[in-house]
Amino acid sequence: MARLRRFLDRIEPSFQKGGPYEKFYALYEMVDTFIYSPADTTRGSPHVRDGIDLKRVMSYVVVATFPVLLLMLWNTGFQANSAMAELGMATAEGWRGWIMNTFGIAYNPQSIFSNMFHGLLYFLPIYLTTLVAGGIFEVIFAAVRNHEVNEGFLVTSMLYSLTLPPSTPLWQVALGIIFGVVIGKEVFGGTGKNFLNPALTGRAFLYFAYPASMSGDAVWTAIDGYTGATPLGLAALGGIQAVTDAGYTWWQTFVGFMPGSLGETSTLAILFGMTFLLITRVASYRIMFGVFLGMFLTSALFNVIGSDTNPMFAMPWYWHMTLGGLAFGMVFMATDPVSAAMTNKGRWIYGILIGFMTVLIRVVNPAFPEGIMLAILFGNIFAPLIDHFVVQANVKRRLQRS
Repeated sequence: MARLRRFLDRIEPSFQKGGPYEKFYALYEMVDTFIYSPADTTRGSPHVRDGIDLKRVMSYVVVATFPVLLLMLWNTGFQANSAMAELGMATAEGWRGWIMNTFGIAYNPQSIFSNMFHGLLYFLPIYLTTLVAGGIFEVIFAAVRNHEVNEGFLVTSMLYSLTLPPSTPLWQVALGIIFGVVIGKEVFGGTGKNFLNPALTGRAFLYFAYPASMSGDAVWTAIDGYTGATPLGLAALGGIQAVTDAGYTWWQTFVGFMPGSLGETSTLAILFGMTFLLITRVASYRIMFGVFLGMFLTSALFNVIGSDTNPMFAMPWYWHMTLGGLAFGMVFMATDPVSAAMTNKGRWIYGILIGFMTVLIRVVNPAFPEGIMLAILFGNIFAPLIDHFVVQANVKRRLQRS
Protein backbone atom coordinates (compact mmCIF):
# COMPACT_ATOMS: atom_id res chain seq x y z
CA MET A 1 0.00 0.00 0.00
CA ALA A 2 2.89 2.37 0.71
CA ARG A 3 4.29 1.78 -2.76
CA LEU A 4 0.86 2.43 -4.27
CA ARG A 5 0.61 5.68 -2.32
CA ARG A 6 4.03 6.84 -3.60
CA PHE A 7 3.05 5.92 -7.16
CA LEU A 8 -0.19 7.90 -6.97
CA ASP A 9 1.63 10.90 -5.50
CA ARG A 10 4.20 10.75 -8.30
CA ILE A 11 1.67 10.74 -11.15
CA GLU A 12 -0.76 13.24 -9.60
CA PRO A 13 0.89 16.37 -11.13
CA SER A 14 0.19 15.00 -14.60
CA PHE A 15 -3.53 15.09 -13.82
CA GLN A 16 -3.59 18.49 -12.10
CA LYS A 17 -4.41 21.73 -13.88
CA GLY A 18 -1.78 22.42 -16.51
CA GLY A 19 -0.74 18.76 -16.71
CA PRO A 20 -1.08 16.69 -19.88
CA TYR A 21 -4.03 14.73 -18.47
CA GLU A 22 -5.90 17.44 -16.57
CA LYS A 23 -9.22 16.45 -18.18
CA PHE A 24 -8.92 13.06 -16.51
CA TYR A 25 -8.16 14.37 -13.01
CA ALA A 26 -11.62 13.36 -11.82
CA LEU A 27 -10.96 9.74 -12.79
CA TYR A 28 -7.60 9.80 -10.98
CA GLU A 29 -9.27 11.29 -7.90
CA MET A 30 -11.99 8.63 -7.99
CA VAL A 31 -9.39 5.82 -7.86
CA ASP A 32 -7.30 7.62 -5.24
CA THR A 33 -10.14 8.35 -2.83
CA PHE A 34 -11.66 4.87 -3.19
CA ILE A 35 -8.46 3.39 -1.73
CA TYR A 36 -7.47 6.17 0.73
CA SER A 37 -9.48 8.50 2.95
CA PRO A 38 -9.84 11.84 1.12
CA ALA A 39 -8.94 15.19 2.61
CA ASP A 40 -11.92 16.76 0.86
CA THR A 41 -15.47 15.65 0.19
CA THR A 42 -17.78 15.78 -2.78
CA ARG A 43 -18.36 19.33 -3.95
CA GLY A 44 -21.94 20.31 -3.28
CA SER A 45 -24.77 17.84 -2.73
CA PRO A 46 -25.01 15.37 -5.63
CA HIS A 47 -28.35 14.06 -4.40
CA VAL A 48 -31.28 16.41 -4.75
CA ARG A 49 -32.62 15.94 -1.22
CA ASP A 50 -29.64 14.53 0.67
CA GLY A 51 -26.27 16.14 1.39
CA ILE A 52 -24.48 12.88 2.26
CA ASP A 53 -21.01 12.59 0.76
CA LEU A 54 -21.05 10.45 -2.38
CA LYS A 55 -17.59 8.91 -1.84
CA ARG A 56 -18.59 7.02 1.30
CA VAL A 57 -21.95 5.85 -0.04
CA MET A 58 -20.69 4.56 -3.36
CA SER A 59 -17.52 3.00 -1.93
CA TYR A 60 -19.62 1.01 0.54
CA VAL A 61 -21.91 -0.24 -2.22
CA VAL A 62 -18.90 -1.48 -4.21
CA VAL A 63 -17.54 -3.26 -1.11
CA ALA A 64 -20.96 -4.87 -0.59
CA THR A 65 -20.70 -6.49 -4.03
CA PHE A 66 -17.47 -8.37 -3.14
CA PRO A 67 -19.23 -11.56 -1.89
CA VAL A 68 -21.32 -11.53 -5.07
CA LEU A 69 -18.18 -11.12 -7.17
CA LEU A 70 -16.44 -14.09 -5.56
CA LEU A 71 -19.41 -16.44 -5.97
CA MET A 72 -19.96 -15.09 -9.48
CA LEU A 73 -16.42 -15.91 -10.59
CA TRP A 74 -16.67 -19.44 -9.25
CA ASN A 75 -20.13 -20.17 -10.66
CA THR A 76 -19.39 -18.70 -14.11
CA GLY A 77 -16.28 -20.86 -14.42
CA PHE A 78 -18.06 -23.87 -12.96
CA GLN A 79 -20.89 -23.63 -15.49
CA ALA A 80 -18.40 -23.23 -18.36
CA ASN A 81 -16.14 -26.10 -17.22
CA SER A 82 -19.13 -28.38 -16.60
CA ALA A 83 -20.52 -27.63 -20.06
CA MET A 84 -17.13 -28.38 -21.65
CA ALA A 85 -16.95 -31.69 -19.81
CA GLU A 86 -20.47 -32.57 -20.96
CA LEU A 87 -19.65 -31.70 -24.58
CA GLY A 88 -16.27 -33.47 -24.45
CA MET A 89 -14.30 -30.31 -25.23
CA ALA A 90 -10.59 -30.49 -24.41
CA THR A 91 -9.92 -26.76 -24.56
CA ALA A 92 -11.80 -23.48 -24.80
CA GLU A 93 -11.90 -21.58 -28.06
CA GLY A 94 -10.20 -18.26 -28.78
CA TRP A 95 -7.99 -16.21 -26.49
CA ARG A 96 -9.47 -17.69 -23.33
CA GLY A 97 -8.28 -21.14 -24.36
CA TRP A 98 -4.84 -19.75 -25.19
CA ILE A 99 -4.51 -18.16 -21.73
CA MET A 100 -5.76 -21.25 -19.89
CA ASN A 101 -3.40 -23.51 -21.85
CA THR A 102 -0.42 -21.15 -21.50
CA PHE A 103 -0.72 -21.17 -17.72
CA GLY A 104 -1.45 -24.89 -17.65
CA ILE A 105 -4.86 -24.50 -15.99
CA ALA A 106 -7.14 -27.48 -16.49
CA TYR A 107 -10.87 -27.16 -17.21
CA ASN A 108 -11.81 -28.98 -14.05
CA PRO A 109 -15.25 -28.18 -12.59
CA GLN A 110 -14.10 -29.68 -9.27
CA SER A 111 -11.23 -27.19 -8.93
CA ILE A 112 -12.04 -23.91 -7.19
CA PHE A 113 -9.05 -22.14 -8.76
CA SER A 114 -9.84 -23.40 -12.25
CA ASN A 115 -13.45 -22.29 -11.97
CA MET A 116 -12.59 -18.83 -10.62
CA PHE A 117 -9.86 -18.21 -13.19
CA HIS A 118 -12.09 -19.31 -16.06
CA GLY A 119 -14.92 -17.17 -14.67
CA LEU A 120 -12.57 -14.18 -14.47
CA LEU A 121 -11.83 -14.52 -18.18
CA TYR A 122 -15.54 -13.95 -18.87
CA PHE A 123 -16.21 -11.20 -16.33
CA LEU A 124 -13.08 -9.08 -16.78
CA PRO A 125 -13.63 -8.18 -20.47
CA ILE A 126 -17.25 -7.25 -19.75
CA TYR A 127 -16.30 -5.05 -16.80
CA LEU A 128 -13.36 -3.36 -18.55
CA THR A 129 -15.51 -2.64 -21.60
CA THR A 130 -18.14 -1.11 -19.30
CA LEU A 131 -15.55 1.07 -17.56
CA VAL A 132 -13.96 2.32 -20.78
CA ALA A 133 -17.14 2.91 -22.81
CA GLY A 134 -19.14 4.44 -19.99
CA GLY A 135 -16.15 6.31 -18.56
CA ILE A 136 -15.50 8.08 -21.85
CA PHE A 137 -19.00 9.53 -21.90
CA GLU A 138 -18.83 10.38 -18.19
CA VAL A 139 -15.63 12.37 -18.88
CA ILE A 140 -17.17 14.07 -21.92
CA PHE A 141 -20.20 15.28 -19.98
CA ALA A 142 -18.03 16.24 -16.99
CA ALA A 143 -15.75 18.34 -19.24
CA VAL A 144 -18.66 20.07 -20.98
CA ARG A 145 -20.52 20.82 -17.73
CA ASN A 146 -17.40 21.44 -15.64
CA HIS A 147 -18.34 19.00 -12.89
CA GLU A 148 -16.48 16.04 -11.42
CA VAL A 149 -16.64 12.38 -12.42
CA ASN A 150 -17.67 10.78 -9.15
CA GLU A 151 -17.96 7.31 -7.65
CA GLY A 152 -21.53 7.02 -8.90
CA PHE A 153 -20.27 5.63 -12.20
CA LEU A 154 -18.08 3.11 -10.36
CA VAL A 155 -21.21 1.61 -8.80
CA THR A 156 -23.20 1.84 -12.03
CA SER A 157 -20.49 0.02 -13.97
CA MET A 158 -20.25 -2.76 -11.38
CA LEU A 159 -23.99 -3.35 -11.06
CA TYR A 160 -24.55 -3.13 -14.80
CA SER A 161 -21.83 -5.72 -15.47
CA LEU A 162 -23.28 -8.11 -12.90
CA THR A 163 -26.72 -8.05 -14.55
CA LEU A 164 -25.40 -9.30 -17.91
CA PRO A 165 -25.20 -12.90 -19.16
CA PRO A 166 -21.58 -14.13 -19.42
CA SER A 167 -21.85 -14.56 -23.21
CA THR A 168 -22.89 -10.95 -23.94
CA PRO A 169 -20.95 -9.58 -26.96
CA LEU A 170 -18.63 -6.77 -25.90
CA TRP A 171 -20.01 -4.34 -28.47
CA GLN A 172 -23.45 -4.81 -26.90
CA VAL A 173 -21.93 -4.29 -23.44
CA ALA A 174 -20.51 -0.95 -24.61
CA LEU A 175 -23.74 0.10 -26.31
CA GLY A 176 -25.83 -0.70 -23.24
CA ILE A 177 -23.70 1.25 -20.74
CA ILE A 178 -23.49 4.24 -23.09
CA PHE A 179 -27.28 4.25 -23.35
CA GLY A 180 -27.62 3.93 -19.58
CA VAL A 181 -25.16 6.75 -18.84
CA VAL A 182 -26.40 9.18 -21.48
CA ILE A 183 -30.15 8.52 -21.63
CA GLY A 184 -30.61 7.20 -18.10
CA LYS A 185 -28.58 9.86 -16.27
CA GLU A 186 -26.72 12.62 -18.09
CA VAL A 187 -29.62 14.02 -20.12
CA PHE A 188 -31.34 14.76 -16.80
CA GLY A 189 -28.35 16.63 -15.38
CA GLY A 190 -26.06 13.91 -14.05
CA THR A 191 -25.66 12.20 -10.70
CA GLY A 192 -28.49 12.94 -8.29
CA LYS A 193 -30.90 14.26 -10.89
CA ASN A 194 -31.86 11.12 -12.81
CA PHE A 195 -35.20 9.48 -12.08
CA LEU A 196 -34.25 6.09 -13.57
CA ASN A 197 -31.55 3.70 -12.41
CA PRO A 198 -28.78 4.05 -15.08
CA ALA A 199 -27.57 0.45 -14.78
CA LEU A 200 -31.08 -0.95 -15.24
CA THR A 201 -31.78 1.51 -18.05
CA GLY A 202 -28.81 0.14 -20.00
CA ARG A 203 -29.80 -3.45 -19.20
CA ALA A 204 -33.41 -2.88 -20.28
CA PHE A 205 -32.23 -1.29 -23.52
CA LEU A 206 -30.19 -4.39 -24.37
CA TYR A 207 -33.07 -6.69 -23.48
CA PHE A 208 -35.50 -5.01 -25.86
CA ALA A 209 -32.95 -4.21 -28.59
CA TYR A 210 -31.19 -7.60 -28.61
CA PRO A 211 -33.51 -10.14 -26.90
CA ALA A 212 -31.72 -13.16 -28.39
CA SER A 213 -28.48 -12.14 -26.66
CA MET A 214 -30.17 -11.42 -23.34
CA SER A 215 -32.77 -14.13 -22.82
CA GLY A 216 -32.06 -17.19 -25.01
CA ASP A 217 -31.09 -20.55 -23.50
CA ALA A 218 -27.62 -20.34 -25.08
CA VAL A 219 -26.58 -17.11 -23.36
CA TRP A 220 -26.30 -18.27 -19.75
CA THR A 221 -23.32 -20.60 -20.28
CA ALA A 222 -20.76 -19.00 -22.57
CA ILE A 223 -19.70 -22.16 -24.41
CA ASP A 224 -20.45 -22.38 -28.13
CA GLY A 225 -22.82 -25.19 -28.93
CA TYR A 226 -24.18 -25.52 -25.39
CA THR A 227 -27.74 -24.53 -24.46
CA GLY A 228 -29.43 -24.74 -21.10
CA ALA A 229 -32.39 -22.91 -19.62
CA THR A 230 -32.19 -21.16 -16.27
CA PRO A 231 -34.30 -22.59 -13.41
CA LEU A 232 -36.62 -19.58 -13.69
CA GLY A 233 -37.09 -20.30 -17.40
CA LEU A 234 -37.85 -23.93 -16.60
CA ALA A 235 -40.35 -22.86 -13.94
CA ALA A 236 -42.17 -20.65 -16.45
CA LEU A 237 -42.72 -23.69 -18.65
CA GLY A 238 -43.44 -26.43 -16.14
CA GLY A 239 -43.47 -24.97 -12.65
CA ILE A 240 -41.30 -26.11 -9.75
CA GLN A 241 -41.68 -29.70 -10.92
CA ALA A 242 -39.72 -28.84 -14.07
CA VAL A 243 -36.98 -27.24 -11.95
CA THR A 244 -36.57 -30.25 -9.68
CA ASP A 245 -36.77 -32.66 -12.64
CA ALA A 246 -33.80 -30.82 -14.15
CA GLY A 247 -31.78 -31.64 -11.02
CA TYR A 248 -31.96 -28.30 -9.21
CA THR A 249 -32.71 -28.21 -5.50
CA TRP A 250 -33.77 -25.11 -3.59
CA TRP A 251 -30.42 -25.12 -1.80
CA GLN A 252 -28.56 -25.02 -5.10
CA THR A 253 -30.55 -22.00 -6.26
CA PHE A 254 -30.00 -20.31 -2.89
CA VAL A 255 -26.22 -20.74 -2.95
CA GLY A 256 -26.03 -20.01 -6.68
CA PHE A 257 -25.05 -23.29 -8.36
CA MET A 258 -27.07 -22.58 -11.51
CA PRO A 259 -26.79 -20.73 -14.84
CA GLY A 260 -27.94 -17.13 -15.02
CA SER A 261 -26.74 -13.55 -15.28
CA LEU A 262 -23.27 -13.00 -13.85
CA GLY A 263 -24.10 -11.63 -10.40
CA GLU A 264 -27.71 -12.65 -9.86
CA THR A 265 -27.43 -16.37 -9.15
CA SER A 266 -26.31 -16.51 -5.50
CA THR A 267 -28.92 -15.30 -3.02
CA LEU A 268 -26.55 -16.27 -0.20
CA ALA A 269 -23.81 -13.90 -1.41
CA ILE A 270 -26.37 -11.15 -2.00
CA LEU A 271 -27.59 -11.49 1.59
CA PHE A 272 -24.02 -10.98 2.82
CA GLY A 273 -23.93 -7.76 0.83
CA MET A 274 -27.34 -6.76 2.18
CA THR A 275 -26.13 -7.24 5.75
CA PHE A 276 -23.17 -4.92 5.12
CA LEU A 277 -25.38 -2.25 3.55
CA LEU A 278 -27.83 -2.40 6.45
CA ILE A 279 -25.10 -2.23 9.11
CA THR A 280 -23.51 0.79 7.44
CA ARG A 281 -26.99 2.31 6.84
CA VAL A 282 -26.15 3.01 3.23
CA ALA A 283 -29.27 1.29 1.87
CA SER A 284 -32.83 1.60 3.15
CA TYR A 285 -34.16 -1.43 5.00
CA ARG A 286 -37.68 -0.13 4.33
CA ILE A 287 -37.23 -0.61 0.58
CA MET A 288 -35.65 -4.05 0.94
CA PHE A 289 -38.26 -5.42 3.31
CA GLY A 290 -40.98 -3.67 1.32
CA VAL A 291 -39.92 -5.58 -1.82
CA PHE A 292 -39.85 -8.81 0.17
CA LEU A 293 -43.27 -8.14 1.70
CA GLY A 294 -44.80 -7.32 -1.68
CA MET A 295 -43.32 -10.48 -3.19
CA PHE A 296 -44.43 -12.64 -0.25
CA LEU A 297 -48.04 -11.40 -0.20
CA THR A 298 -48.48 -11.52 -3.98
CA SER A 299 -47.03 -15.01 -4.35
CA ALA A 300 -49.20 -16.23 -1.44
CA LEU A 301 -52.26 -14.73 -3.15
CA PHE A 302 -51.47 -16.52 -6.41
CA ASN A 303 -50.86 -19.76 -4.48
CA VAL A 304 -54.37 -19.49 -3.01
CA ILE A 305 -55.99 -18.62 -6.35
CA GLY A 306 -54.24 -21.42 -8.25
CA SER A 307 -54.44 -22.26 -11.94
CA ASP A 308 -54.87 -25.43 -13.98
CA THR A 309 -53.01 -23.99 -16.97
CA ASN A 310 -50.31 -21.76 -15.47
CA PRO A 311 -47.85 -23.61 -13.18
CA MET A 312 -46.29 -20.31 -12.00
CA PHE A 313 -49.36 -19.69 -9.83
CA ALA A 314 -48.16 -22.47 -7.52
CA MET A 315 -44.59 -21.19 -7.06
CA PRO A 316 -44.04 -20.44 -3.33
CA TRP A 317 -42.32 -17.27 -2.13
CA TYR A 318 -39.05 -18.98 -1.16
CA TRP A 319 -38.54 -20.14 -4.75
CA HIS A 320 -39.35 -16.68 -6.09
CA MET A 321 -36.65 -15.36 -3.75
CA THR A 322 -33.86 -17.55 -5.11
CA LEU A 323 -34.76 -17.74 -8.80
CA GLY A 324 -33.81 -15.00 -11.23
CA GLY A 325 -32.60 -11.59 -10.14
CA LEU A 326 -35.14 -10.74 -7.44
CA ALA A 327 -32.65 -10.79 -4.55
CA PHE A 328 -30.04 -8.79 -6.50
CA GLY A 329 -32.60 -6.21 -7.57
CA MET A 330 -34.06 -5.95 -4.08
CA VAL A 331 -30.68 -5.26 -2.43
CA PHE A 332 -28.65 -3.34 -5.00
CA MET A 333 -31.04 -1.86 -7.59
CA ALA A 334 -34.26 -0.92 -5.83
CA THR A 335 -32.32 0.87 -3.06
CA ASP A 336 -30.64 3.34 -5.43
CA PRO A 337 -30.81 6.59 -3.35
CA VAL A 338 -31.51 8.76 -6.40
CA SER A 339 -34.27 6.94 -8.27
CA ALA A 340 -36.05 5.43 -5.24
CA ALA A 341 -38.65 7.07 -3.02
CA MET A 342 -37.27 9.53 -0.45
CA THR A 343 -39.88 9.56 2.35
CA ASN A 344 -39.98 6.75 4.91
CA LYS A 345 -43.60 5.77 4.22
CA GLY A 346 -42.97 6.22 0.52
CA ARG A 347 -40.11 3.73 0.67
CA TRP A 348 -42.42 1.05 2.08
CA ILE A 349 -44.99 1.72 -0.65
CA TYR A 350 -42.28 1.85 -3.32
CA GLY A 351 -40.78 -1.47 -2.18
CA ILE A 352 -44.15 -3.23 -1.90
CA LEU A 353 -45.06 -2.00 -5.39
CA ILE A 354 -41.83 -3.47 -6.83
CA GLY A 355 -42.36 -6.82 -5.09
CA PHE A 356 -45.97 -6.95 -6.29
CA MET A 357 -45.06 -6.06 -9.88
CA THR A 358 -42.20 -8.59 -9.98
CA VAL A 359 -44.42 -11.55 -9.11
CA LEU A 360 -47.25 -10.23 -11.29
CA ILE A 361 -44.96 -10.07 -14.34
CA ARG A 362 -43.43 -13.47 -13.59
CA VAL A 363 -46.76 -15.23 -13.15
CA VAL A 364 -49.16 -13.50 -15.54
CA ASN A 365 -46.82 -12.68 -18.43
CA PRO A 366 -45.58 -15.98 -19.92
CA ALA A 367 -43.28 -14.23 -22.40
CA PHE A 368 -41.13 -12.63 -19.68
CA PRO A 369 -40.48 -14.91 -16.69
CA GLU A 370 -38.09 -12.42 -15.03
CA GLY A 371 -39.88 -9.36 -13.68
CA ILE A 372 -37.60 -7.53 -11.24
CA MET A 373 -35.91 -5.29 -13.84
CA LEU A 374 -39.13 -3.91 -15.30
CA ALA A 375 -40.71 -3.70 -11.84
CA ILE A 376 -37.89 -1.49 -10.52
CA LEU A 377 -38.02 0.80 -13.56
CA PHE A 378 -41.80 0.99 -13.09
CA GLY A 379 -41.23 1.89 -9.42
CA ASN A 380 -38.66 4.54 -10.43
CA ILE A 381 -41.28 6.26 -12.57
CA PHE A 382 -43.83 6.38 -9.76
CA ALA A 383 -41.41 7.16 -6.90
CA PRO A 384 -41.83 10.99 -7.17
CA LEU A 385 -45.62 10.59 -7.24
CA ILE A 386 -45.53 8.33 -4.19
CA ASP A 387 -43.44 10.88 -2.28
CA HIS A 388 -45.78 13.66 -3.37
CA PHE A 389 -48.86 11.97 -1.91
CA VAL A 390 -47.00 11.02 1.27
CA VAL A 391 -45.90 14.64 1.80
CA GLN A 392 -49.37 15.98 1.02
CA ALA A 393 -50.91 13.53 3.50
CA ASN A 394 -48.45 14.72 6.18
CA VAL A 395 -49.28 18.37 5.43
CA LYS A 396 -53.01 17.68 5.62
CA ARG A 397 -52.64 15.83 8.92
CA ARG A 398 -50.60 18.66 10.47
CA LEU A 399 -53.11 21.27 9.30
CA GLN A 400 -55.89 19.29 10.93
CA ARG A 401 -53.93 19.13 14.20
CA SER A 402 -53.38 22.89 14.23
